[in-house]
Amino acid sequence: MSIQLIYDSKYLEHDTGLHPENARRLEAILRALDSDESLSRRLQQVRPQPAANEHIALCHREDLIHEIESICRRGETFVDVDTRVSPESFDVAKLAAGAAIAAVDGAMKEEGGRSFGVIRPPGHHATISTAMGFCLFNNAAIGARYAQKKYGVERVLIIDWDVHHGNGTQEIFWKDSSVFYFSTHQYPYYPGTGSAGERGAGKGEGFTLNIPLAAGTSARDHRQAFTDALHEIERKFPPDLIIISAGFDSRRGDPLGGLMLEDSDFAEMTKEVLRIAEKHSHGRAIGLLEGGYNLDLLGGSVKSHVSALL
Repeated sequence: MSIQLIYDSKYLEHDTGLHPENARRLEAILRALDSDESLSRRLQQVRPQPAANEHIALCHREDLIHEIESICRRGETFVDVDTRVSPESFDVAKLAAGAAIAAVDGAMKEEGGRSFGVIRPPGHHATISTAMGFCLFNNAAIGARYAQKKYGVERVLIIDWDVHHGNGTQEIFWKDSSVFYFSTHQYPYYPGTGSAGERGAGKGEGFTLNIPLAAGTSARDHRQAFTDALHEIERKFPPDLIIISAGFDSRRGDPLGGLMLEDSDFAEMTKEVLRIAEKHSHGRAIGLLEGGYNLDLLGGSVKSHVSALL
């Protein structure tokens, strides 16, 4: 089996200066993948196309799309106090969302498939109407909605193991029973959401599952909580497609987090996800990069995840 590695050098043009979310993150990942010859031979390089506004509008209000475009075209440098942009950022954000679409197209081939998107900016904090937390458009959510619209996928499971709670993804699917959002994250922490009591509403009640973890939670306890939750989800919601919001700032030593996972934990968590994918969704599983800010560690964490996808 080969894995689609979805990447475009234009992701480096989202110029955030000395911001923690910067182009050197992707360069570190690519170096780590290229350093493993046996792994890199099994990676099928795919260049995505930018997502059309109509695909972004499946998850976001059109005035947000126009606002981000206008801010970037005017040369402004911040969307909010945390979120840096440059003149190229709108086009790069559309390309990041396009990677989610390309990953879905690959996964939905008759024989099934797996992909990993080496992309930026990340997406899981972007809400229906607001860009925040380094995120402009919600890549994973756009991928889920695209899979439903184009391929008629009935049940999409989004798994988010970033150290931060994906408030945007949760909001987008809050009242929706066709997309299950599952997150493990440090709590209380930015953005302040993600308590165990947040479970969705209306038809979506019970289709959001948050596992809040205290800073310093052992990797063993973290992984056990993750695995137990997946078993619970599988009984209720056998998915047709799995999308991982793959944030590696939950690794021990990340400057923006306080969780304790190691590279081997990401590999084992990936294998747990694939067990469900093989059983229910013809192996269809997609990883999309979210956080991860220790440039000395990020490449190894991603390599563990991608190797496990194989």
